[in-house]
Amino acid sequence: MNNLTRLLAVASLAALAAGTAEARELRLASGAPPAHPATDPMYNSFMEFLPEETDGELTGLMIGPEVVGIVAVKQALQSSLAEVGNVLPLFAAGDLPNTVLTADLAFLATTPHAMGAAVTEYVVTCEECQAEFKAMGGVFVGAGSSDIYVLLTTKPVQSLADLQGLRLRSGGTPYARWAEALGAAPAQVPVSDTFESMSQGVLDGTMASVSDLISYRLVDVAKYIIDVPLGTYHTTSNFTVASGTWAELTPELRADFARAANRSSALFTQSWGYDRAAAARQAALDAGIEIIQPDQDLLDATNEFRFSDVADAVTVAESQLGVTGAADKIARFQALVEKWTGITDAANGDVDAIAAAVQTEVWDKVDWSTYGL
Repeated sequence: MNNLTRLLAVASLAALAAGTAEARELRLASGAPPAHPATDPMYNSFMEFLPEETDGELTGLMIGPEVVGIVAVKQALQSSLAEVGNVLPLFAAGDLPNTVLTADLAFLATTPHAMGAAVTEYVVTCEECQAEFKAMGGVFVGAGSSDIYVLLTTKPVQSLADLQGLRLRSGGTPYARWAEALGAAPAQVPVSDTFESMSQGVLDGTMASVSDLISYRLVDVAKYIIDVPLGTYHTTSNFTVASGTWAELTPELRADFARAANRSSALFTQSWGYDRAAAARQAALDAGIEIIQPDQDLLDATNEFRFSDVADAVTVAESQLGVTGAADKIARFQALVEKWTGITDAANGDVDAIAAAVQTEVWDKVDWSTYGL
Protein backbone atom coordinates (compact mmCIF):
# COMPACT_ATOMS: atom_id res chain seq x y z
CA MET A 1 0.00 0.00 0.00
CA ASN A 2 1.58 3.31 -1.06
CA ASN A 3 1.62 6.38 1.17
CA LEU A 4 -1.29 8.11 -0.61
CA THR A 5 -3.49 5.01 -0.36
CA ARG A 6 -2.56 4.60 3.32
CA LEU A 7 -3.38 8.25 4.09
CA LEU A 8 -6.74 7.98 2.31
CA ALA A 9 -7.59 4.85 4.26
CA VAL A 10 -6.68 6.48 7.56
CA ALA A 11 -8.72 9.57 6.68
CA SER A 12 -11.73 7.43 5.77
CA LEU A 13 -11.53 5.51 9.05
CA ALA A 14 -11.21 8.76 10.97
CA ALA A 15 -14.23 10.22 9.22
CA LEU A 16 -16.21 7.06 9.93
CA ALA A 17 -15.18 7.12 13.56
CA ALA A 18 -16.12 10.79 13.85
CA GLY A 19 -19.50 10.15 12.28
CA THR A 20 -20.11 7.27 14.69
CA ALA A 21 -19.11 9.41 17.64
CA GLU A 22 -21.51 12.17 16.60
CA ALA A 23 -24.50 9.86 16.18
CA ARG A 24 -26.82 10.01 19.18
CA GLU A 25 -29.58 7.54 20.05
CA LEU A 26 -32.51 9.20 21.78
CA ARG A 27 -34.68 7.22 24.19
CA LEU A 28 -38.30 7.47 23.02
CA ALA A 29 -41.53 6.79 24.92
CA SER A 30 -44.86 6.76 23.09
CA GLY A 31 -46.55 5.53 26.28
CA ALA A 32 -49.06 3.60 24.17
CA PRO A 33 -49.54 -0.08 23.30
CA PRO A 34 -48.24 -1.36 19.96
CA ALA A 35 -51.70 -1.29 18.38
CA HIS A 36 -52.28 2.39 19.20
CA PRO A 37 -51.52 4.97 16.48
CA ALA A 38 -49.30 6.87 18.93
CA THR A 39 -46.90 3.96 18.56
CA ASP A 40 -47.63 2.88 15.01
CA PRO A 41 -47.40 4.91 12.86
CA MET A 42 -46.35 7.91 14.99
CA TYR A 43 -43.25 6.76 16.87
CA ASN A 44 -42.37 3.95 14.48
CA SER A 45 -42.30 6.40 11.56
CA PHE A 46 -40.38 8.92 13.66
CA MET A 47 -37.60 6.36 14.19
CA GLU A 48 -37.40 6.15 10.40
CA PHE A 49 -37.65 9.88 9.68
CA LEU A 50 -35.25 11.07 12.41
CA PRO A 51 -32.03 9.68 10.88
CA GLU A 52 -33.26 10.71 7.43
CA GLU A 53 -33.73 14.33 8.45
CA THR A 54 -30.56 14.53 10.55
CA ASP A 55 -28.23 12.70 8.12
CA GLY A 56 -27.82 9.95 10.66
CA GLU A 57 -26.78 12.21 13.53
CA LEU A 58 -29.87 11.32 15.58
CA THR A 59 -31.59 7.96 15.91
CA GLY A 60 -34.21 6.62 18.30
CA LEU A 61 -34.67 3.67 20.65
CA MET A 62 -38.21 2.87 21.78
CA ILE A 63 -39.06 2.28 25.44
CA GLY A 64 -42.18 0.13 25.69
CA PRO A 65 -45.37 1.00 27.62
CA GLU A 66 -44.59 -1.75 30.12
CA VAL A 67 -41.71 0.48 31.25
CA VAL A 68 -43.21 3.94 30.59
CA GLY A 69 -47.00 4.03 30.32
CA ILE A 70 -48.87 7.05 29.07
CA VAL A 71 -49.53 8.52 32.53
CA ALA A 72 -45.83 8.27 33.42
CA VAL A 73 -44.30 9.93 30.34
CA LYS A 74 -43.86 13.32 32.00
CA GLN A 75 -42.06 11.76 34.97
CA ALA A 76 -39.89 9.67 32.63
CA LEU A 77 -38.75 12.83 30.85
CA GLN A 78 -38.05 14.61 34.12
CA SER A 79 -36.02 11.68 35.43
CA SER A 80 -34.14 11.24 32.11
CA LEU A 81 -35.46 7.70 31.73
CA ALA A 82 -36.83 8.97 28.41
CA GLU A 83 -35.55 11.87 26.32
CA VAL A 84 -38.52 12.23 23.97
CA GLY A 85 -42.06 11.35 24.99
CA ASN A 86 -45.73 11.56 24.10
CA VAL A 87 -47.08 13.81 26.85
CA LEU A 88 -50.84 14.25 27.11
CA PRO A 89 -51.30 17.72 28.65
CA LEU A 90 -54.56 16.70 30.31
CA PHE A 91 -52.45 14.40 32.52
CA ALA A 92 -50.33 17.42 33.44
CA ALA A 93 -52.99 20.12 33.66
CA GLY A 94 -51.38 21.70 36.71
CA ASP A 95 -48.16 22.16 34.76
CA LEU A 96 -49.68 23.15 31.41
CA PRO A 97 -52.90 25.14 32.02
CA ASN A 98 -52.58 27.43 28.98
CA THR A 99 -52.05 24.41 26.75
CA VAL A 100 -54.90 22.48 28.38
CA LEU A 101 -57.14 25.42 27.49
CA THR A 102 -57.29 23.99 23.95
CA ALA A 103 -58.38 20.59 25.28
CA ASP A 104 -61.34 22.21 26.97
CA LEU A 105 -62.56 23.19 23.51
CA ALA A 106 -63.06 19.67 22.17
CA PHE A 107 -66.50 20.50 20.80
CA LEU A 108 -65.06 23.17 18.48
CA ALA A 109 -63.72 20.34 16.37
CA THR A 110 -64.09 20.45 12.61
CA THR A 111 -61.79 17.82 11.07
CA PRO A 112 -58.88 15.96 12.73
CA HIS A 113 -56.08 17.38 10.57
CA ALA A 114 -57.33 20.93 11.17
CA MET A 115 -57.43 20.40 14.92
CA GLY A 116 -53.91 18.94 15.16
CA ALA A 117 -52.50 21.81 13.11
CA ALA A 118 -54.42 24.45 15.06
CA VAL A 119 -53.10 23.16 18.40
CA THR A 120 -49.57 23.00 16.99
CA GLU A 121 -49.61 26.63 15.84
CA TYR A 122 -51.35 27.78 19.03
CA VAL A 123 -48.80 26.25 21.42
CA VAL A 124 -45.74 27.18 19.35
CA THR A 125 -46.84 30.84 19.26
CA CYS A 126 -48.23 31.06 22.81
CA GLU A 127 -45.72 32.63 25.21
CA GLU A 128 -47.48 31.29 28.31
CA CYS A 129 -47.60 27.78 26.83
CA GLN A 130 -43.89 27.90 26.04
CA ALA A 131 -43.09 29.12 29.54
CA GLU A 132 -45.05 26.35 31.21
CA PHE A 133 -43.42 23.66 29.07
CA LYS A 134 -40.04 25.08 30.03
CA ALA A 135 -40.96 25.06 33.73
CA MET A 136 -42.10 21.44 33.38
CA GLY A 137 -38.77 20.54 31.81
CA GLY A 138 -39.90 19.83 28.25
CA VAL A 139 -40.12 21.27 24.76
CA PHE A 140 -43.26 21.04 22.62
CA VAL A 141 -42.73 19.76 19.07
CA GLY A 142 -46.17 19.19 17.60
CA ALA A 143 -49.70 17.89 18.21
CA GLY A 144 -52.17 15.56 16.54
CA SER A 145 -55.84 14.67 16.74
CA SER A 146 -58.25 11.80 17.04
CA ASP A 147 -61.32 11.22 14.94
CA ILE A 148 -64.62 12.71 16.09
CA TYR A 149 -65.45 10.97 19.37
CA VAL A 150 -68.58 8.84 19.72
CA LEU A 151 -70.17 6.66 22.39
CA LEU A 152 -69.06 3.03 22.70
CA THR A 153 -71.54 1.31 24.99
CA THR A 154 -72.89 -1.95 26.35
CA LYS A 155 -76.45 -0.57 26.29
CA PRO A 156 -78.39 0.86 23.34
CA VAL A 157 -78.74 4.65 23.23
CA GLN A 158 -81.16 6.02 20.69
CA SER A 159 -82.70 9.03 22.35
CA LEU A 160 -81.88 11.62 24.97
CA ALA A 161 -83.98 9.62 27.43
CA ASP A 162 -81.76 6.55 26.91
CA LEU A 163 -78.73 8.59 28.00
CA GLN A 164 -80.10 9.40 31.44
CA GLY A 165 -77.94 7.98 34.22
CA LEU A 166 -75.63 6.14 31.82
CA ARG A 167 -72.18 5.68 33.38
CA LEU A 168 -69.61 6.84 30.85
CA ARG A 169 -65.85 7.15 30.93
CA SER A 170 -64.75 10.74 30.33
CA GLY A 171 -61.39 11.62 28.79
CA GLY A 172 -61.51 15.23 29.96
CA THR A 173 -63.63 18.04 31.35
CA PRO A 174 -65.52 18.96 28.12
CA TYR A 175 -66.77 15.39 27.83
CA ALA A 176 -67.73 15.36 31.49
CA ARG A 177 -69.62 18.63 30.97
CA TRP A 178 -71.47 17.17 27.99
CA ALA A 179 -72.42 14.05 29.92
CA GLU A 180 -73.65 16.00 32.93
CA ALA A 181 -75.54 18.52 30.77
CA LEU A 182 -77.39 15.74 28.99
CA GLY A 183 -78.08 13.60 32.04
CA ALA A 184 -75.37 10.94 31.95
CA ALA A 185 -72.89 10.19 34.74
CA PRO A 186 -69.25 10.81 33.74
CA ALA A 187 -66.41 8.91 35.40
CA GLN A 188 -62.70 9.70 35.33
CA VAL A 189 -61.18 6.32 34.46
CA PRO A 190 -57.78 5.79 32.78
CA VAL A 191 -58.23 4.70 29.18
CA SER A 192 -56.21 1.57 29.91
CA ASP A 193 -58.83 0.53 32.48
CA THR A 194 -61.82 1.01 30.18
CA PHE A 195 -62.03 -2.61 29.04
CA GLU A 196 -62.10 -4.00 32.56
CA SER A 197 -64.53 -1.34 33.79
CA MET A 198 -66.97 -2.04 30.95
CA SER A 199 -66.63 -5.82 31.15
CA GLN A 200 -67.35 -5.75 34.89
CA GLY A 201 -70.32 -3.44 34.48
CA VAL A 202 -68.72 -0.56 36.37
CA LEU A 203 -69.16 1.54 33.24
CA ASP A 204 -71.91 1.41 30.63
CA GLY A 205 -69.63 2.86 28.01
CA THR A 206 -67.05 5.43 27.08
CA MET A 207 -66.84 8.72 25.18
CA ALA A 208 -63.95 7.87 22.90
CA SER A 209 -62.38 7.44 19.51
CA VAL A 210 -63.97 4.54 17.68
CA SER A 211 -60.43 3.23 17.13
CA ASP A 212 -60.34 2.36 20.84
CA LEU A 213 -62.28 -0.72 19.75
CA ILE A 214 -58.97 -1.95 18.35
CA SER A 215 -56.37 -0.09 20.40
CA TYR A 216 -57.84 -1.12 23.76
CA ARG A 217 -59.72 -4.28 22.69
CA LEU A 218 -63.12 -2.74 23.38
CA VAL A 219 -64.40 -4.64 20.35
CA ASP A 220 -64.66 -7.60 22.74
CA VAL A 221 -66.87 -5.81 25.25
CA ALA A 222 -68.78 -3.00 23.50
CA LYS A 223 -72.11 -3.82 21.87
CA TYR A 224 -73.04 -0.48 20.34
CA ILE A 225 -71.50 2.51 18.58
CA ILE A 226 -73.66 5.60 19.06
CA ASP A 227 -72.87 8.11 16.32
CA VAL A 228 -73.35 11.27 18.36
CA PRO A 229 -70.51 13.72 17.51
CA LEU A 230 -68.47 14.54 20.62
CA GLY A 231 -65.57 16.55 19.24
CA THR A 232 -61.94 15.47 19.00
CA TYR A 233 -59.11 14.72 21.39
CA HIS A 234 -56.59 17.14 19.94
CA THR A 235 -54.46 18.48 22.79
CA THR A 236 -51.38 16.33 22.59
CA SER A 237 -47.67 16.94 22.78
CA ASN A 238 -46.54 14.15 20.49
CA PHE A 239 -42.80 14.68 20.72
CA THR A 240 -41.97 16.37 24.00
CA VAL A 241 -38.20 16.66 24.33
CA ALA A 242 -36.55 16.77 27.74
CA SER A 243 -35.11 20.25 28.20
CA GLY A 244 -31.60 18.98 28.90
CA THR A 245 -31.57 16.89 25.74
CA TRP A 246 -32.92 19.78 23.66
CA ALA A 247 -30.26 22.16 24.95
CA GLU A 248 -27.53 19.74 23.83
CA LEU A 249 -28.74 19.77 20.22
CA THR A 250 -27.51 22.34 17.73
CA PRO A 251 -30.09 24.71 16.23
CA GLU A 252 -29.73 22.79 12.97
CA LEU A 253 -30.49 19.47 14.67
CA ARG A 254 -33.50 21.00 16.45
CA ALA A 255 -34.88 22.07 13.08
CA ASP A 256 -34.19 18.62 11.62
CA PHE A 257 -35.85 16.98 14.64
CA ALA A 258 -38.95 19.14 14.15
CA ARG A 259 -39.21 18.21 10.48
CA ALA A 260 -39.17 14.52 11.37
CA ALA A 261 -41.69 15.08 14.16
CA ASN A 262 -43.97 17.11 11.89
CA ARG A 263 -44.05 14.36 9.26
CA SER A 264 -44.87 11.77 11.92
CA SER A 265 -47.56 13.91 13.53
CA ALA A 266 -49.37 14.18 10.20
CA LEU A 267 -49.26 10.40 9.80
CA PHE A 268 -50.50 10.00 13.37
CA THR A 269 -53.54 12.18 12.74
CA GLN A 270 -54.24 10.47 9.42
CA SER A 271 -54.15 7.12 11.19
CA TRP A 272 -56.04 8.02 14.38
CA GLY A 273 -58.41 10.49 12.80
CA TYR A 274 -59.25 8.63 9.60
CA ASP A 275 -57.70 5.26 8.74
CA ARG A 276 -57.98 3.56 12.13
CA ALA A 277 -61.50 4.86 12.56
CA ALA A 278 -62.58 3.26 9.29
CA ALA A 279 -60.84 -0.02 10.16
CA ALA A 280 -62.41 -0.01 13.63
CA ARG A 281 -65.87 0.45 12.20
CA GLN A 282 -65.33 -2.52 9.92
CA ALA A 283 -64.06 -4.57 12.86
CA ALA A 284 -67.17 -3.56 14.80
CA LEU A 285 -69.44 -4.75 12.00
CA ASP A 286 -67.51 -8.02 11.77
CA ALA A 287 -67.94 -8.50 15.54
CA GLY A 288 -71.67 -7.86 15.38
CA ILE A 289 -71.54 -4.47 17.11
CA GLU A 290 -74.57 -2.38 16.20
CA ILE A 291 -74.08 1.16 14.91
CA ILE A 292 -76.91 3.42 16.07
CA GLN A 293 -77.82 6.76 14.49
CA PRO A 294 -79.26 8.76 17.41
CA ASP A 295 -82.63 10.47 17.40
CA GLN A 296 -82.84 14.14 16.61
CA ASP A 297 -83.44 15.13 20.25
CA LEU A 298 -80.02 13.77 21.24
CA LEU A 299 -78.34 15.46 18.27
CA ASP A 300 -80.09 18.75 18.98
CA ALA A 301 -79.11 18.67 22.67
CA THR A 302 -75.50 17.97 21.70
CA ASN A 303 -75.47 20.80 19.18
CA GLU A 304 -76.95 23.19 21.73
CA PHE A 305 -74.26 22.15 24.19
CA ARG A 306 -71.57 22.79 21.57
CA PHE A 307 -72.53 26.45 21.24
CA SER A 308 -73.02 27.09 24.95
CA ASP A 309 -69.88 25.28 26.04
CA VAL A 310 -67.47 28.02 24.94
CA ALA A 311 -68.71 30.27 27.74
CA ASP A 312 -68.29 27.41 30.20
CA ALA A 313 -64.76 26.83 28.87
CA VAL A 314 -63.87 30.43 29.70
CA THR A 315 -65.09 29.96 33.26
CA VAL A 316 -63.25 26.67 33.69
CA ALA A 317 -60.03 28.11 32.26
CA GLU A 318 -60.07 31.10 34.61
CA SER A 319 -61.46 29.52 37.78
CA GLN A 320 -60.02 26.00 37.63
CA LEU A 321 -56.93 26.29 35.46
CA GLY A 322 -55.95 29.81 36.53
CA VAL A 323 -55.60 31.04 32.95
CA THR A 324 -55.78 34.81 32.56
CA GLY A 325 -57.46 36.44 29.56
CA ALA A 326 -59.13 33.14 28.68
CA ALA A 327 -61.80 34.67 26.43
CA ASP A 328 -59.19 36.24 24.14
CA LYS A 329 -57.13 33.05 24.04
CA ILE A 330 -60.17 30.98 23.18
CA ALA A 331 -61.06 33.44 20.40
CA ARG A 332 -57.53 33.10 19.06
CA PHE A 333 -57.78 29.32 19.05
CA GLN A 334 -61.15 29.52 17.30
CA ALA A 335 -59.54 31.64 14.59
CA LEU A 336 -56.76 29.09 14.16
CA VAL A 337 -59.29 26.27 13.87
CA GLU A 338 -61.03 28.22 11.11
CA LYS A 339 -57.71 28.94 9.37
CA TRP A 340 -56.57 25.32 9.42
CA THR A 341 -59.96 23.97 8.43
CA GLY A 342 -59.62 25.95 5.22
CA ILE A 343 -56.04 24.81 4.61
CA THR A 344 -56.66 21.14 5.30
CA ASP A 345 -59.90 21.08 3.34
CA ALA A 346 -58.00 22.46 0.35
CA ALA A 347 -55.42 19.67 0.73
CA ASN A 348 -58.25 17.18 0.18
CA GLY A 349 -56.72 14.40 2.27
CA ASP A 350 -53.16 14.75 0.94
CA VAL A 351 -51.13 14.04 4.10
CA ASP A 352 -47.85 15.22 2.58
CA ALA A 353 -49.46 18.52 1.58
CA ILE A 354 -50.86 18.99 5.10
CA ALA A 355 -47.48 18.28 6.68
CA ALA A 356 -45.86 20.72 4.24
CA ALA A 357 -48.40 23.40 5.15
CA VAL A 358 -47.71 23.00 8.88
CA GLN A 359 -43.97 23.08 8.16
CA THR A 360 -44.34 26.34 6.20
CA GLU A 361 -46.89 28.06 8.42
CA VAL A 362 -45.41 27.06 11.78
CA TRP A 363 -42.02 25.41 11.95
CA ASP A 364 -40.21 27.39 9.25
CA LYS A 365 -40.98 30.55 11.25
CA VAL A 366 -39.31 29.29 14.44
CA ASP A 367 -35.96 30.64 15.63
CA TRP A 368 -34.18 27.42 16.50
CA SER A 369 -31.42 29.19 18.38
CA THR A 370 -33.92 30.22 21.07
CA TYR A 371 -37.02 27.99 20.75
CA GLY A 372 -37.61 25.89 23.85
CA LEU A 373 -34.70 27.38 25.76
